[in-house]
Amino acid sequence: MIDIIIKTIIIYILVAIIFRIMGKREVGQLGTFDLVVFILIAELVALALEKKTDFVLHLLPVLVLVLLQLIIAKLSLKSNKFRNLVDGRPSVIIKKGIINFKNMVDQKYTLDDLLLQLREKDVRSIDEVDYAILETNGKLSVFKKNDKDKNVYPLPIILDGKVEFGNLYNVNKSKKWLLDTLRNKNLYVEDIFYAFLKGNSLFIIKNNEVNK
Repeated sequence: MIDIIIKTIIIYILVAIIFRIMGKREVGQLGTFDLVVFILIAELVALALEKKTDFVLHLLPVLVLVLLQLIIAKLSLKSNKFRNLVDGRPSVIIKKGIINFKNMVDQKYTLDDLLLQLREKDVRSIDEVDYAILETNGKLSVFKKNDKDKNVYPLPIILDGKVEFGNLYNVNKSKKWLLDTLRNKNLYVEDIFYAFLKGNSLFIIKNNEVNK
């Protein structure tokens, strides 16, 4: 009994440290890879607790998973392509009140799924919706037509110095328009931390305005 108590305390402290290292995100905000890692950690911890011998050895896979997760998180911060590969990208399901069935098929997302999540957002019918975006964690973000900021496109045009071309084309803007707009402001894409579209104007947060 004493052995089990000691192991439980050790595991409790270890898991608390692991979750602290891996960052503060709610379960609903976890990406697919994060969720898989957390499930594996739970299974491995349970297995280690059950084993009567080689307790530390059975905790080794947990530490390997944490190290792997930290490496992936670091790479995701450095590379948009890698982040999109691991976490996926948000998908526009409704754009200006029109359902994008192609994106729904690509995401294996049914009309029943859409209606269910709209009801959870207190939306009575699709015609109330201006934009609906399926996030990488499976949640649906909904922007209604009566939103006072409905002329703001809800996805970034530039993120971390990289052009989000899918979002750019979704608002019927070209690469030339974007580069000309930046040139008029004496800026380059690499200078931009975050840019979004409001009406026909590009609102910009520059890298030197962010405390990184």
